[in-house]
Amino acid sequence: MHIVFHGAARHVTGSKHLVYLNDGTNILLDCGLFQGMGEHTEEMNEHFGFSPAKLNYLILSHAHIDHCGLIPRLVVEGFNGQIFCTAATMDLVRILLMDSAKIQMQDAEYSNRHRQKKGMKQIDPLYNEDDVIAALGLFKIVDYHEDYEITPRIKFRFTDAGHVLGSAAVHLTLLEDGRETRITFSGDVGRYGDLLLKSPQTFTQADYVLLESTYGDSLHKDLGPIEDALLEIIRQTCEIKKGKVIIPAFSVGRTQELLYALNALELKGVLPDVPYYVDSPLSEKATQVLMDHPEVYNKSVNEVLKVDANPFAFKGLRFVQSTEESIALNNDPRPCVIISSSGMAEAGRVKHHIKNNIGNNKNTILIVGYCEPNSLGGRLVRGDKEVYIFGEPYQVQADVQVIK
Repeated sequence: MHIVFHGAARHVTGSKHLVYLNDGTNILLDCGLFQGMGEHTEEMNEHFGFSPAKLNYLILSHAHIDHCGLIPRLVVEGFNGQIFCTAATMDLVRILLMDSAKIQMQDAEYSNRHRQKKGMKQIDPLYNEDDVIAALGLFKIVDYHEDYEITPRIKFRFTDAGHVLGSAAVHLTLLEDGRETRITFSGDVGRYGDLLLKSPQTFTQADYVLLESTYGDSLHKDLGPIEDALLEIIRQTCEIKKGKVIIPAFSVGRTQELLYALNALELKGVLPDVPYYVDSPLSEKATQVLMDHPEVYNKSVNEVLKVDANPFAFKGLRFVQSTEESIALNNDPRPCVIISSSGMAEAGRVKHHIKNNIGNNKNTILIVGYCEPNSLGGRLVRGDKEVYIFGEPYQVQADVQVIK
Protein backbone atom coordinates (compact mmCIF):
# COMPACT_ATOMS: atom_id res chain seq x y z
CA MET A 1 0.00 0.00 0.00
CA HIS A 2 1.15 3.52 -0.73
CA ILE A 3 -0.51 6.94 -0.79
CA VAL A 4 -0.03 9.76 -3.31
CA PHE A 5 -1.29 13.29 -2.66
CA HIS A 6 -2.76 15.05 -5.68
CA GLY A 7 -4.10 18.13 -3.89
CA ALA A 8 -4.49 19.82 -0.49
CA ALA A 9 -0.77 19.32 0.13
CA ARG A 10 1.35 22.47 0.56
CA HIS A 11 -1.89 24.34 -0.07
CA VAL A 12 -5.49 23.98 1.08
CA THR A 13 -7.82 23.31 -1.85
CA GLY A 14 -8.14 20.49 -4.37
CA SER A 15 -8.32 17.66 -1.82
CA LYS A 16 -7.43 14.38 -3.57
CA HIS A 17 -5.54 11.56 -1.84
CA LEU A 18 -5.04 8.30 -3.73
CA VAL A 19 -4.51 5.05 -1.84
CA TYR A 20 -2.92 2.32 -3.96
CA LEU A 21 -3.30 -1.23 -2.64
CA ASN A 22 -0.94 -4.07 -3.50
CA ASP A 23 -3.69 -6.04 -5.27
CA GLY A 24 -4.24 -3.20 -7.75
CA THR A 25 -7.26 -1.63 -6.04
CA ASN A 26 -7.21 2.17 -6.05
CA ILE A 27 -9.22 4.23 -3.53
CA LEU A 28 -9.53 8.01 -3.88
CA LEU A 29 -10.22 10.09 -0.77
CA ASP A 30 -12.08 13.24 -1.90
CA CYS A 31 -12.04 14.78 -5.35
CA GLY A 32 -12.00 18.52 -4.84
CA LEU A 33 -11.70 21.57 -7.03
CA PHE A 34 -8.60 23.72 -6.83
CA GLN A 35 -9.53 27.29 -5.96
CA GLY A 36 -7.59 30.51 -5.73
CA MET A 37 -4.35 29.23 -7.28
CA GLY A 38 -4.02 32.25 -9.54
CA GLU A 39 -3.30 31.76 -13.23
CA HIS A 40 -2.55 28.07 -12.63
CA THR A 41 -6.02 27.21 -11.26
CA GLU A 42 -7.64 26.23 -14.56
CA GLU A 43 -4.72 24.05 -15.62
CA MET A 44 -4.58 22.29 -12.24
CA ASN A 45 -8.29 21.45 -12.46
CA GLU A 46 -7.97 20.09 -15.99
CA HIS A 47 -5.29 17.49 -15.16
CA PHE A 48 -5.73 14.94 -12.37
CA GLY A 49 -2.24 13.45 -12.41
CA PHE A 50 -3.75 9.95 -12.48
CA SER A 51 -6.14 7.95 -14.65
CA PRO A 52 -9.75 8.26 -13.40
CA ALA A 53 -10.70 5.12 -15.32
CA LYS A 54 -8.32 3.07 -13.14
CA LEU A 55 -9.94 4.13 -9.87
CA ASN A 56 -12.17 1.61 -8.09
CA TYR A 57 -13.77 3.64 -5.28
CA LEU A 58 -14.14 7.20 -4.04
CA ILE A 59 -14.82 8.08 -0.39
CA LEU A 60 -16.01 11.65 0.17
CA SER A 61 -15.44 13.40 3.51
CA HIS A 62 -17.84 16.32 2.98
CA ALA A 63 -19.62 18.50 0.45
CA HIS A 64 -17.44 21.60 0.17
CA ILE A 65 -16.42 22.20 -3.43
CA ASP A 66 -12.70 21.97 -2.70
CA HIS A 67 -13.43 18.37 -1.63
CA CYS A 68 -16.15 17.27 -4.08
CA GLY A 69 -16.08 19.77 -6.94
CA LEU A 70 -14.19 17.66 -9.49
CA ILE A 71 -16.29 14.51 -9.13
CA PRO A 72 -18.27 15.16 -12.34
CA ARG A 73 -15.01 15.74 -14.22
CA LEU A 74 -13.70 12.47 -12.78
CA VAL A 75 -16.73 10.65 -14.21
CA VAL A 76 -16.37 12.39 -17.58
CA GLU A 77 -12.81 11.05 -17.76
CA GLY A 78 -13.81 7.45 -17.11
CA PHE A 79 -14.45 6.79 -13.41
CA ASN A 80 -17.38 4.42 -12.92
CA GLY A 81 -16.97 3.13 -9.37
CA GLN A 82 -19.01 3.73 -6.22
CA ILE A 83 -18.83 7.01 -4.31
CA PHE A 84 -19.45 6.79 -0.55
CA CYS A 85 -20.64 9.63 1.70
CA THR A 86 -23.06 10.41 4.55
CA ALA A 87 -26.74 11.16 3.94
CA ALA A 88 -26.44 14.86 4.75
CA THR A 89 -23.41 15.17 2.49
CA MET A 90 -25.46 13.61 -0.31
CA ASP A 91 -28.21 16.20 0.23
CA LEU A 92 -25.68 19.01 -0.08
CA VAL A 93 -23.74 17.50 -2.97
CA ARG A 94 -26.88 17.43 -5.11
CA ILE A 95 -27.29 21.20 -4.92
CA LEU A 96 -23.61 22.15 -4.72
CA LEU A 97 -22.47 20.31 -7.82
CA MET A 98 -25.41 21.57 -9.86
CA ASP A 99 -24.61 25.09 -8.75
CA SER A 100 -20.93 24.57 -9.50
CA ALA A 101 -21.76 23.48 -13.04
CA LYS A 102 -23.94 26.55 -13.57
CA ILE A 103 -21.33 28.93 -12.17
CA GLN A 104 -18.55 27.45 -14.28
CA MET A 105 -20.67 27.71 -17.42
CA GLN A 106 -21.68 31.30 -16.61
CA ASP A 107 -18.16 32.37 -15.70
CA ALA A 108 -16.74 30.72 -18.83
CA GLU A 109 -19.31 32.56 -20.95
CA TYR A 110 -18.58 35.88 -19.23
CA SER A 111 -14.81 35.38 -19.51
CA ASN A 112 -15.06 34.35 -23.16
CA ARG A 113 -16.78 37.60 -24.06
CA HIS A 114 -13.78 39.50 -22.73
CA ARG A 115 -11.29 37.04 -24.22
CA GLN A 116 -12.92 37.40 -27.62
CA LYS A 117 -12.43 41.17 -27.53
CA LYS A 118 -8.73 40.61 -26.90
CA GLY A 119 -8.37 37.85 -29.50
CA MET A 120 -7.66 35.25 -26.84
CA LYS A 121 -8.51 31.53 -27.02
CA GLN A 122 -11.96 30.57 -25.75
CA ILE A 123 -12.25 28.32 -22.67
CA ASP A 124 -14.68 25.50 -21.83
CA PRO A 125 -16.25 24.79 -18.42
CA LEU A 126 -14.88 21.73 -16.63
CA TYR A 127 -18.29 20.03 -16.72
CA ASN A 128 -21.97 20.72 -17.24
CA GLU A 129 -25.23 19.77 -15.53
CA ASP A 130 -25.58 16.50 -17.47
CA ASP A 131 -22.17 15.45 -16.15
CA VAL A 132 -23.36 16.15 -12.60
CA ILE A 133 -26.45 13.99 -13.10
CA ALA A 134 -24.26 11.12 -14.32
CA ALA A 135 -22.00 11.45 -11.28
CA LEU A 136 -24.88 11.51 -8.79
CA GLY A 137 -25.93 8.07 -10.01
CA LEU A 138 -22.75 6.58 -8.53
CA PHE A 139 -23.30 7.73 -4.93
CA LYS A 140 -23.91 5.33 -2.04
CA ILE A 141 -25.01 6.61 1.40
CA VAL A 142 -23.26 5.21 4.47
CA ASP A 143 -24.36 6.13 8.00
CA TYR A 144 -22.09 7.45 10.71
CA HIS A 145 -20.51 4.65 12.80
CA GLU A 146 -21.54 1.95 10.33
CA ASP A 147 -18.70 -0.52 9.70
CA TYR A 148 -19.10 -0.66 5.94
CA GLU A 149 -17.45 -3.46 4.00
CA ILE A 150 -16.52 -2.49 0.45
CA THR A 151 -14.76 -5.82 -0.03
CA PRO A 152 -13.62 -8.42 2.52
CA ARG A 153 -10.25 -6.64 2.53
CA ILE A 154 -11.49 -3.04 2.58
CA LYS A 155 -13.70 -1.61 5.33
CA PHE A 156 -14.34 1.90 6.60
CA ARG A 157 -16.32 3.89 9.15
CA PHE A 158 -17.49 7.52 9.17
CA THR A 159 -17.35 9.60 12.37
CA ASP A 160 -18.60 13.18 12.75
CA ALA A 161 -15.87 15.70 11.88
CA GLY A 162 -17.91 18.68 13.12
CA HIS A 163 -16.80 20.83 10.18
CA VAL A 164 -19.98 21.23 8.17
CA LEU A 165 -23.32 19.46 7.84
CA GLY A 166 -22.60 15.80 7.00
CA SER A 167 -18.83 16.08 7.32
CA ALA A 168 -16.98 12.95 8.31
CA ALA A 169 -13.58 11.63 9.18
CA VAL A 170 -12.87 8.42 7.27
CA HIS A 171 -11.42 5.45 9.14
CA LEU A 172 -10.13 2.86 6.68
CA THR A 173 -9.18 -0.69 7.64
CA LEU A 174 -7.18 -2.48 4.94
CA LEU A 175 -6.12 -6.14 4.94
CA GLU A 176 -3.03 -6.83 2.84
CA ASP A 177 -0.75 -9.86 2.92
CA GLY A 178 -2.33 -11.00 6.17
CA ARG A 179 -1.64 -7.67 7.87
CA GLU A 180 -4.25 -5.10 8.92
CA THR A 181 -3.51 -1.40 8.35
CA ARG A 182 -5.67 1.42 9.71
CA ILE A 183 -5.72 4.81 8.02
CA THR A 184 -7.66 7.81 9.30
CA PHE A 185 -8.40 10.65 6.88
CA SER A 186 -9.68 13.66 8.80
CA GLY A 187 -11.31 15.55 5.93
CA ASP A 188 -11.70 19.06 7.35
CA VAL A 189 -11.87 19.16 11.14
CA GLY A 190 -14.43 21.34 12.89
CA ARG A 191 -13.76 23.27 16.06
CA TYR A 192 -14.94 22.76 19.60
CA GLY A 193 -17.54 25.34 20.53
CA ASP A 194 -18.76 25.75 16.94
CA LEU A 195 -21.65 28.19 16.53
CA LEU A 196 -23.97 25.55 15.10
CA LEU A 197 -22.57 22.04 15.03
CA LYS A 198 -21.60 19.43 17.57
CA SER A 199 -17.90 19.11 18.32
CA PRO A 200 -15.79 16.71 16.24
CA GLN A 201 -15.67 13.17 17.56
CA THR A 202 -12.44 11.68 18.83
CA PHE A 203 -10.49 9.64 16.28
CA THR A 204 -10.02 5.95 16.79
CA GLN A 205 -6.49 4.52 16.88
CA ALA A 206 -4.78 4.41 13.49
CA ASP A 207 -1.46 3.47 11.95
CA TYR A 208 -1.50 6.52 9.67
CA VAL A 209 -3.41 9.80 10.02
CA LEU A 210 -3.96 12.22 7.12
CA LEU A 211 -4.81 15.41 9.00
CA GLU A 212 -5.82 18.80 7.64
CA SER A 213 -4.28 21.80 9.38
CA THR A 214 -5.71 24.95 7.77
CA TYR A 215 -6.08 26.66 11.15
CA GLY A 216 -3.46 24.57 12.93
CA ASP A 217 -1.62 27.67 14.13
CA SER A 218 -4.72 29.68 15.10
CA LEU A 219 -7.06 30.07 18.05
CA HIS A 220 -10.69 30.65 17.07
CA LYS A 221 -12.65 33.40 18.76
CA ASP A 222 -15.86 32.48 20.51
CA LEU A 223 -19.34 33.67 19.51
CA GLY A 224 -19.33 36.86 21.58
CA PRO A 225 -16.36 38.62 19.93
CA ILE A 226 -17.57 37.53 16.47
CA GLU A 227 -20.97 39.08 17.14
CA ASP A 228 -19.32 42.22 18.52
CA ALA A 229 -16.97 42.58 15.55
CA LEU A 230 -19.78 42.03 13.06
CA LEU A 231 -21.97 44.60 14.81
CA GLU A 232 -19.19 47.21 14.88
CA ILE A 233 -18.41 46.79 11.15
CA ILE A 234 -22.07 47.14 10.18
CA ARG A 235 -22.51 50.21 12.38
CA GLN A 236 -19.38 51.92 11.06
CA THR A 237 -20.07 51.13 7.41
CA CYS A 238 -23.84 51.30 7.06
CA GLU A 239 -24.89 53.77 9.76
CA ILE A 240 -21.94 56.17 9.89
CA LYS A 241 -20.40 56.05 6.40
CA LYS A 242 -23.69 55.12 4.65
CA GLY A 243 -21.90 52.40 2.69
CA LYS A 244 -22.30 48.72 1.92
CA VAL A 245 -20.79 45.68 3.63
CA ILE A 246 -19.90 42.99 1.07
CA ILE A 247 -19.24 39.56 2.62
CA PRO A 248 -17.88 36.73 0.45
CA ALA A 249 -19.01 33.54 2.20
CA PHE A 250 -19.18 29.85 1.41
CA SER A 251 -22.78 28.83 0.76
CA VAL A 252 -22.46 25.87 3.11
CA GLY A 253 -21.32 26.53 6.65
CA ARG A 254 -20.09 30.11 6.79
CA THR A 255 -23.27 31.70 5.43
CA GLN A 256 -25.40 29.88 8.01
CA GLU A 257 -23.00 30.93 10.78
CA LEU A 258 -23.31 34.56 9.70
CA LEU A 259 -27.11 34.37 9.62
CA TYR A 260 -27.12 32.75 13.06
CA ALA A 261 -24.86 35.49 14.47
CA LEU A 262 -26.95 38.26 12.89
CA ASN A 263 -30.10 36.64 14.26
CA ALA A 264 -28.49 36.57 17.72
CA LEU A 265 -27.92 40.33 17.43
CA GLU A 266 -31.56 40.76 16.41
CA LEU A 267 -32.71 38.75 19.44
CA LYS A 268 -30.66 41.12 21.62
CA GLY A 269 -32.30 44.11 19.95
CA VAL A 270 -29.04 45.64 18.69
CA LEU A 271 -28.97 44.67 14.99
CA PRO A 272 -28.75 47.83 12.82
CA ASP A 273 -31.92 48.54 10.85
CA VAL A 274 -30.58 48.15 7.30
CA PRO A 275 -31.43 45.63 4.56
CA TYR A 276 -29.61 42.29 4.69
CA TYR A 277 -29.29 40.26 1.50
CA VAL A 278 -28.10 36.73 0.83
CA ASP A 279 -27.35 36.92 -2.88
CA SER A 280 -26.91 33.23 -3.56
CA PRO A 281 -29.79 30.88 -4.40
CA LEU A 282 -27.50 28.03 -3.37
CA SER A 283 -27.10 29.49 0.12
CA GLU A 284 -30.86 29.51 0.60
CA LYS A 285 -31.06 25.86 -0.47
CA ALA A 286 -28.14 24.93 1.79
CA THR A 287 -29.77 26.69 4.73
CA GLN A 288 -32.92 24.65 4.16
CA VAL A 289 -30.88 21.43 4.04
CA LEU A 290 -29.33 22.36 7.39
CA MET A 291 -32.79 22.96 8.85
CA ASP A 292 -33.82 19.52 7.57
CA HIS A 293 -31.07 17.95 9.71
CA PRO A 294 -31.64 19.29 13.26
CA GLU A 295 -29.79 16.26 14.64
CA VAL A 296 -26.49 18.03 13.89
CA TYR A 297 -27.22 21.11 16.07
CA ASN A 298 -25.26 21.64 19.26
CA LYS A 299 -26.85 22.40 22.63
CA SER A 300 -26.67 26.18 22.18
CA VAL A 301 -28.68 26.09 18.96
CA ASN A 302 -31.24 23.79 20.55
CA GLU A 303 -31.66 26.34 23.35
CA VAL A 304 -32.25 29.12 20.82
CA LEU A 305 -34.83 26.96 19.04
CA LYS A 306 -36.94 27.03 22.20
CA VAL A 307 -37.56 30.76 21.67
CA ASP A 308 -36.95 31.14 17.92
CA ALA A 309 -38.24 28.56 15.45
CA ASN A 310 -35.86 29.74 12.73
CA PRO A 311 -32.43 30.87 14.00
CA PHE A 312 -31.33 31.75 10.45
CA ALA A 313 -33.98 34.40 9.73
CA PHE A 314 -34.55 37.90 11.11
CA LYS A 315 -36.19 41.21 10.27
CA GLY A 316 -34.77 42.79 7.13
CA LEU A 317 -33.31 39.59 5.67
CA ARG A 318 -33.99 38.79 2.03
CA PHE A 319 -32.72 36.01 -0.21
CA VAL A 320 -31.97 37.22 -3.75
CA GLN A 321 -32.99 34.79 -6.47
CA SER A 322 -32.71 36.09 -10.01
CA THR A 323 -29.74 37.56 -11.84
CA GLU A 324 -31.84 40.65 -12.51
CA GLU A 325 -32.36 41.18 -8.77
CA SER A 326 -28.63 40.78 -8.18
CA ILE A 327 -27.80 43.37 -10.84
CA ALA A 328 -30.37 45.76 -9.36
CA LEU A 329 -28.72 45.30 -5.96
CA ASN A 330 -25.39 46.32 -7.49
CA ASN A 331 -26.98 49.52 -8.76
CA ASP A 332 -28.75 50.36 -5.48
CA PRO A 333 -26.69 53.03 -3.63
CA ARG A 334 -28.42 52.58 -0.26
CA PRO A 335 -26.53 51.14 2.75
CA CYS A 336 -26.96 47.38 3.15
CA VAL A 337 -25.21 44.11 3.98
CA ILE A 338 -24.69 41.61 1.15
CA ILE A 339 -23.63 38.02 1.84
CA SER A 340 -22.73 36.22 -1.38
CA SER A 341 -20.66 33.28 -2.58
CA SER A 342 -18.03 32.17 -3.21
CA GLY A 343 -16.07 32.44 0.02
CA MET A 344 -12.73 33.18 -1.66
CA ALA A 345 -14.43 35.62 -4.05
CA GLU A 346 -13.15 33.60 -6.99
CA ALA A 347 -16.51 32.88 -8.62
CA GLY A 348 -20.20 33.62 -8.44
CA ARG A 349 -22.16 36.81 -7.85
CA VAL A 350 -19.87 38.15 -5.14
CA LYS A 351 -17.21 38.97 -7.74
CA HIS A 352 -19.67 41.37 -9.37
CA HIS A 353 -20.54 42.93 -5.99
CA ILE A 354 -16.87 43.44 -5.19
CA LYS A 355 -16.18 44.82 -8.66
CA ASN A 356 -18.97 47.38 -8.28
CA ASN A 357 -18.13 48.43 -4.71
CA ILE A 358 -14.36 48.10 -4.32
CA GLY A 359 -13.66 51.62 -5.58
CA ASN A 360 -15.71 53.43 -2.92
CA ASN A 361 -14.15 54.14 0.48
CA LYS A 362 -17.58 54.18 2.14
CA ASN A 363 -17.84 50.41 1.61
CA THR A 364 -16.35 47.47 3.50
CA ILE A 365 -15.35 44.08 2.12
CA LEU A 366 -15.49 41.64 5.03
CA ILE A 367 -13.57 38.35 4.71
CA VAL A 368 -14.94 35.68 7.05
CA GLY A 369 -13.09 32.49 6.07
CA TYR A 370 -9.89 31.05 4.69
CA CYS A 371 -8.77 32.38 1.30
CA GLU A 372 -5.96 30.95 -0.81
CA PRO A 373 -3.25 33.63 -1.09
CA ASN A 374 -3.69 34.01 -4.86
CA SER A 375 -7.48 34.18 -4.78
CA LEU A 376 -9.25 37.53 -5.00
CA GLY A 377 -10.11 37.25 -1.31
CA GLY A 378 -6.52 36.35 -0.48
CA ARG A 379 -5.15 39.34 -2.36
CA LEU A 380 -7.54 41.62 -0.50
CA VAL A 381 -6.53 40.13 2.85
CA ARG A 382 -2.83 40.71 2.21
CA GLY A 383 -3.51 44.35 1.40
CA ASP A 384 -3.06 44.60 -2.36
CA LYS A 385 -3.92 48.11 -3.53
CA GLU A 386 -4.87 46.92 -7.02
CA VAL A 387 -6.61 43.66 -7.92
CA TYR A 388 -7.79 42.13 -11.17
CA ILE A 389 -11.44 41.11 -11.47
CA PHE A 390 -12.62 39.44 -14.68
CA GLY A 391 -9.27 40.39 -16.19
CA GLU A 392 -9.60 44.12 -15.47
CA PRO A 393 -7.64 46.16 -12.86
CA TYR A 394 -9.48 47.79 -9.93
CA GLN A 395 -8.10 50.11 -7.26
CA VAL A 396 -8.93 48.99 -3.71
CA GLN A 397 -10.57 52.00 -2.07
CA ALA A 398 -13.03 50.07 0.11
CA ASP A 399 -12.05 49.09 3.64
CA VAL A 400 -11.04 45.42 3.97
CA GLN A 401 -11.77 43.69 7.28
CA VAL A 402 -11.24 40.09 8.40
CA ILE A 403 -13.22 37.98 10.89
CA LYS A 404 -12.39 34.27 11.15
